[in-house]
Amino acid sequence: MPKLLQLSTFSSDKGNLTVFEKILPGELKRAFYIYGVASPDQQRALHGHRKESNALIALNGHCRVFVTNGTNEAYFYLNRPDECLVIEPGDWHIIDEFTKETILLVLSNENYDPSDYFFDRP
Repeated sequence: MPKLLQLSTFSSDKGNLTVFEKILPGELKRAFYIYGVASPDQQRALHGHRKESNALIALNGHCRVFVTNGTNEAYFYLNRPDECLVIEPGDWHIIDEFTKETILLVLSNENYDPSDYFFDRP
């Protein structure tokens, strides 16, 4: 099941610096971001991964993430750039309730591989 982590953040009169390190197993191999979602009702993801782990960070705005592994399920609300939701292999998820200004960063420990995806909810 996923883990919501507080990222190390250092604040000063110059602003904030948030560090992402040693969160995903292996090395970072891919990064992408989702933005400009037209409606809060729009759903993204609707899939899981067999071997890939992902870290989701709402850099701006907010969104909701539903995650299930077939046994457990949970909702997470991402609205802080110093929080990170780690979705593990076997976790199926939906992302929705985007605000117009949401920028959701996704970091992955695997390169894109269509055979790693599963679409049927467990």
